Amino acid sequence: MLAGWLAPATGYRLKPKAQEDADNTISLKLDASLARLGNEGYLLDVKPQRVTIRAPHEAGVFYGVQTLRQLLPPAIFSASVKTGVVWDLPAVHIEDQPRFGWRGAMLDVCRHFMPKEFVLEFIDLLALHKLNTFHWHLTDDQGWRIEIKKYPRLTQVGGWRKETRLGHERKNPHGFDKQRHGGFYTQREIREVVEYARQRHITVVPEIEMPGHAQAAIAAYPELGVKGEPLEVWTRWGINANIFNPNEKTILFMQDVLGEVIKLFPGTFIHVGGDEAIKDQWKASPQVQARMKELGLKDEHEMQSYFISRMDKFLTSKGRRLIGWDEILEGGLAPGATVMSWRGVKGGITAAKSGHDVVMAPTTHTYLDYYQSLDPGELPAIGGHLPLETVYGFEPIPEELTADESRRVLGAQAQIWTEYLPTPGHVEYMAFPRLIALSEVTWSPKERKNYPEFLTRLGVHEERLQLLNVNFRPTKKAEGK
Repeated sequence: MLAGWLAPATGYRLKPKAQEDADNTISLKLDASLARLGNEGYLLDVKPQRVTIRAPHEAGVFYGVQTLRQLLPPAIFSASVKTGVVWDLPAVHIEDQPRFGWRGAMLDVCRHFMPKEFVLEFIDLLALHKLNTFHWHLTDDQGWRIEIKKYPRLTQVGGWRKETRLGHERKNPHGFDKQRHGGFYTQREIREVVEYARQRHITVVPEIEMPGHAQAAIAAYPELGVKGEPLEVWTRWGINANIFNPNEKTILFMQDVLGEVIKLFPGTFIHVGGDEAIKDQWKASPQVQARMKELGLKDEHEMQSYFISRMDKFLTSKGRRLIGWDEILEGGLAPGATVMSWRGVKGGITAAKSGHDVVMAPTTHTYLDYYQSLDPGELPAIGGHLPLETVYGFEPIPEELTADESRRVLGAQAQIWTEYLPTPGHVEYMAFPRLIALSEVTWSPKERKNYPEFLTRLGVHEERLQLLNVNFRPTKKAEGK
């Protein structure tokens, strides 16, 4: 991979050799004596004689290589030979390791489908910035994007909507584009993405939403809904009341789905959503109320907790762990569940104090579908205002946690919801440079953070992004100038 990255711009096709400590080489080594650096740390030495990257594990070597690429002139990221460039490196000794083990980015491909080729490019960009978790939001009201062999209508019907809302959901008058929209990833394509990510030391965490955000699935199989009535895949944005029927048949259906998901994604965590589940249909349903009484549940929150706990037991029996948005705390949290705290950090604090692992993903600092400035010329966004400096200023470990409780914070992650991001270029514009800021938040020591110095380095980094054809938002705009 390193030879492949260095060849286009330099024209030098370096050859891998099994030769220890030879001069005029770039040496990549596994070194068990460096166990203190953890699973992802590395040492990088640049001397006149040779370059050496050493790490106790392969991931560390990989991240050392990313640092090496950034030590070279920015032109190294060119796709064609650059003449007149002196390919030199500063003589340095670097000892480096990440602060957090979960350094993630979530991409929603339900509201607007993103082609597989862009997903692979996005993974490359995560790897360049030393992010190690790709959270893939694959099902929602507006589309079901993952092939499930046992239930083909999930993609045949649920993968397509007849049209899409025009303009902003909060503004009138409303209209629709009258254009069929959709798509899905075959299981073969998903395996390709997962393997591509694995080679770059990125774990893919799939998200299968339940019990809310379920309209695309109910459109495919109406019996999954509370009312059992035919629905269309939703064409609007926001939250709607259609929710899975929490009966045994639906639970077993969703466990069948998770059974196929597990075979495609070898990572530890499976995300089951759990957010924004409006329970009005449960309240109005005699069957659901009878089911609650039969189970001894006092309210609809406990009904959701029961639904999620059934998924938790199923995943645990398969050697996996359940993770969900912080609403899964309501009604009692399943014993093995991990919380992704999005409505601020309060849910994360509650979970950590209760002995559960947490990933911090608050709207206040990590929702990259928010506006980057108050400039009226910005590309459309869902709302809110999240400038670059605010992202960089995020601290994933709240002061309310003790040292022991703080260890429950696995890390943090950015969210890119695509209601108003219809193209890959729009996704890139919203993600960069803010995702770069979050990558530094999750990797670097808290005391080393320095925003002015970050901006200086980012100015150089923008040259690399240009050569990679990333549609980033220029720093001068990010600063509101």
